[in-house]
Amino acid sequence: MKTEAASPLVGRRLLVAVTGSIAAVKTPLLVSALIKAGAEVRCLVTPSAARLVSPVALASLSRHRCYQDEDQWNPSEPRPLHIALAEWAEIVIVAPLSATSLARWTHGLAEGLLASVLLASERPVVAAAAMNTAMWSNPAVRRNWLELQSDPRVLQLAPESGLLACDRLGDGRMVDPKLIELAVASGLLQVDQTGRLKRDWQGRRLLVSAGPTLEALDQARLLTNRSSGRMGVLLAQAARLRGAEVDLVHGPLNLPLAWLEGLETHSVTSAVEMQSMLLELQPSADAVVMAAAVADVRRFGSAKAEKLPKDSFLKSLEQDWEEVPDLLAELVLRRTTGQVLLGFAALAGDDAQIQALGEEKRLRKGCDLLMANPIDRPGQGFEANLNGGWLLAEGGVRSLPVTSKLVLAHQLLDALLEVQVAIPTSS
Repeated sequence: MKTEAASPLVGRRLLVAVTGSIAAVKTPLLVSALIKAGAEVRCLVTPSAARLVSPVALASLSRHRCYQDEDQWNPSEPRPLHIALAEWAEIVIVAPLSATSLARWTHGLAEGLLASVLLASERPVVAAAAMNTAMWSNPAVRRNWLELQSDPRVLQLAPESGLLACDRLGDGRMVDPKLIELAVASGLLQVDQTGRLKRDWQGRRLLVSAGPTLEALDQARLLTNRSSGRMGVLLAQAARLRGAEVDLVHGPLNLPLAWLEGLETHSVTSAVEMQSMLLELQPSADAVVMAAAVADVRRFGSAKAEKLPKDSFLKSLEQDWEEVPDLLAELVLRRTTGQVLLGFAALAGDDAQIQALGEEKRLRKGCDLLMANPIDRPGQGFEANLNGGWLLAEGGVRSLPVTSKLVLAHQLLDALLEVQVAIPTSS
C-alpha cells in the first residue's frame, strides 16, 4: 500500500507571532516542535513580547532572523515587510494572543508589524489566547473574541483553566504547544483555495470512542491491548476544529495529554463502563465513531478479589471467561434517525484478506462505514503515528494510503459527511 508524507507540516511555511503575554515563554517549545516536524518557520515578536522571550532564541530555533517592529520599514527591504510576510506564510500562528493584540486586530488597527501582517494576510490564522483571568472575563475582551469568530480564516484556541503566572487559578492559560501544533496541522488540512477554513461540522455533534479497555483478572493482572488511542483522539480533535461538538469516551491513553484539551472527555476503564457511557451519550449524536479497541473477553462475573498465586492464576485461565458486549453492534441497533456510524477493524493478512474480513465485519455489525486497517505492518496501526487501509461501505471500497493519523482523521470525517448529503443537526 502506498505511503504518503508522515507529517502534514513537512515543507509548509509558518509564521509564528508572539505577543505580550507571559505565556510567550512557552512559544520556543512550539517553534522547536514545528521545525522538528519539517516546517519552514519565521518568527515575529511585538515590543512587549521581546521583553519576555529572546528574539535571539527564536531566531536560533527557527534557523532564521526574528522580525521586530523596527524591521517593518527597513530601507534594505525591497517590499514592505508586513506584505512580504503575509504573502510568504501559508498560515499565521499567534501564540500567545494578548488582550492588546486581540483588540488591535478586531478593530482593524495597523499599529506595529504584527497588526499590519494580520490585516494584510489572506491566509488562515491560528490564534491561541492567553491572559489574566479577570482580563479574559472582561466584557470588552469577550466582545473582541466573539467578533473574531465571524472571520472564516481564524481558528480560535480559547485559553484553558489552570494556575496562572499571577498566582490566580482560573481561565487564561494558553493551550499547550502540542495542541497548537496539532491545530496548525489541522488548519492546513482544512483550508480551501480562498483561505477559509472548513466549518462543515458546525452545528453537529460527534461521539467518539478511543483507546483500549482494561479487564481485570485479579488484583494485580489485567487483559488489554496495544491501542494508544491516537486515532480516536485525533478524529475527535479534527472534528472539533471543524466546528463540531464532540464527546470523547476513552480508555487509558498513551499520547500527549494536551491533545485532550478543549474536548468533552469521559474516561472509562472496562468494556461495560464504555458501553454504559456510549449508550448514555448516543441519542444526542449526529454521528458515532467506534475507534476504541475493546477487549474481546473478560472474567465471568468479576475479577478475583485478591492476587492469585501463579499456579492458581494459570489454572484459572482455563475457565471463567465470557465475551464482552458487542458495543458497535449495540450502537447500530440503538441508532437514531439519520445517525451515521463508523467502525474500525484492526486486522492482519494480505490486502485481499483484510478487505474480505473487513467487509464481513461491516455486514455483521451493520454500520455505515468500516475502516479496515492492518496492524501487522511496520510503522502503522497500534502505537504508531501512521495509519491507512480500506474504507468499506455499501457502495464499495476506498483505498486510503498510509499517512499521518491526523490526515486520515480528516479523510474519515469527509467520508462521514458524504454518507448523507447532510447529517441532521442536534436539537
